[in-house]
Amino acid sequence: MNIYVNQMGYLPNSRKIAVFAITQSPDAPAPSISGKASLHTSEGICILEKEPVAFGFDEASGDYVFQMDFSEVTECGTYVIKWNDKTSYPFTVGTELYSDLNILLARALYFQRCGMELSAEHAGKFARPSCHTAPSVLWIEYEKFLAGKLTENDMQTFDIRGGWHDAGDYGRYTTAAACALGHILYAYRFFPDAFTTDLNLPESGNGTPDILNECRYELDWMLQMQAEDGSVYHKHTTLHHAGFVMPHEDTHQMLLLPTSSMAVGDFVGTMALASRIYRPFDEAFANRALTAAKKSYGWLEAHPEFLFEHIKECGTGGYGDRSDFDERMWAAMELYRATGEAHYLTDARTFFDKQEHPVQFGWADISGFAGWALLEDELMQTSDASFAGPDTLSSAETEFRIAYKELFCKEADHLLDVIASCGYGVALSPREYCWGSNLNVLNRGMLFGTVYRLTPKQEYHAAVVRQMDYLLGVNATDYSYVTGVGAHAFCNPHNRVPASDGIDETIPGFVSGGANGTRWVDPLAKELLPEGTPPMKCYADRWECYSLNEITIYWNSPAIFCAAFLDSVK
Repeated sequence: MNIYVNQMGYLPNSRKIAVFAITQSPDAPAPSISGKASLHTSEGICILEKEPVAFGFDEASGDYVFQMDFSEVTECGTYVIKWNDKTSYPFTVGTELYSDLNILLARALYFQRCGMELSAEHAGKFARPSCHTAPSVLWIEYEKFLAGKLTENDMQTFDIRGGWHDAGDYGRYTTAAACALGHILYAYRFFPDAFTTDLNLPESGNGTPDILNECRYELDWMLQMQAEDGSVYHKHTTLHHAGFVMPHEDTHQMLLLPTSSMAVGDFVGTMALASRIYRPFDEAFANRALTAAKKSYGWLEAHPEFLFEHIKECGTGGYGDRSDFDERMWAAMELYRATGEAHYLTDARTFFDKQEHPVQFGWADISGFAGWALLEDELMQTSDASFAGPDTLSSAETEFRIAYKELFCKEADHLLDVIASCGYGVALSPREYCWGSNLNVLNRGMLFGTVYRLTPKQEYHAAVVRQMDYLLGVNATDYSYVTGVGAHAFCNPHNRVPASDGIDETIPGFVSGGANGTRWVDPLAKELLPEGTPPMKCYADRWECYSLNEITIYWNSPAIFCAAFLDSVK
């Protein structure tokens, strides 16, 4: 039997559930157990005894599950739970847990910075030299160079640098960047009081909140990805992923891969949003971002067709898609919010009607971002939100709002049923443990937080808590999926820097991709995890397992949103 708890801990007034699990066949009779579980302080004092309640067999984990609800414990302190001869990892009940977590999650993005030295003053033992500062060239010209049809001196060069390394590799991708920035900028928009801490950045103390300083580093890189005609390059990478070397040791030619309509739509949405967020701090930057957004929206209007070219010779992340309706909808909605011009709202509604389930928050489908923009004043819970638009809502906008709220609420209620069917309280069905399953967990946490702001029912708040509980230890792997957080946190991310820096300690604050039932896509995962392993247990803390243990900026970003929600709505 194993005991699973949120290894970081619990807020005093939140839902608190520990899981007890016995692995067995689904056809086996229910295990015979007896005795009460007990909660003990760090001094060994027993303050609560309860008999765990049988949940039953959990398909995703292959476990027979019992649960103990100890929500009545509200006194701050450090605790363990005991049952028979088992003891849980220690955990804390405290008011600042998610504030502290958010600092680590945001600081991890600083360690993904490209194109600048990370000094000891700000990076400590993880300091490293600048990287990827050499000129970049267009793929279309580099392809001719490789074929001997163009000399090196004949290729145009572009001085593009900065941004965040996307994941365990050193590439930078427009769609991924937009996804991460959307999560974080809206987290700041909805929960500004959760982002008042100095993050020890080079920009700290400049009068702008540090979370916005960190995002600005990525935004400045994105602005460089806009071409003269308003289109936007899809990605900025080498031809193939670097080996496991430090970033400054990767000296291969940097390439600008062809523009895509998804990248343009994402760029427009991000820049229009940024123009509103940064205006109180830097009006010149806000104006530049809005001008760039309008220019690229003009390109979208002139190119209504879906445009994406997969370059088969390039082995870095594809970030392909089959539709750009979600990106175009977000772009239009953000420009409506930034300008108040009604034709953008009309465009957004047109693209809304072309989608089946426009409530998603991942890089492949960012449709939910448009819902955040549309319902922003309600989500901010204020009557004087500083965004453009008429004083009195038009019938078209009122109808659009009602439709979006209904979809958000319907999806959240469906996912509450999924939680109820899982012994670990996670909003994933057994078939949904895919590559980056923790993104799905956290995106659903964001959805629950969104719906709670629209309809403040406690079950939605509790659902956010349970998704974070899963991330931080209430899962069948027994790991906290955030480096440096918890007594048994994963510590071997698929990330070239910690795998190559020679430092035993792992950079804290990175979120793992998590359990992946499609283990056959990764040779080592297939070797380590036998056929028939339950999907929630398809995980290994090995840096070589890219399908299980990679990190990305857009896995940290929804965790930042969820942590900010819980830090603000206690």
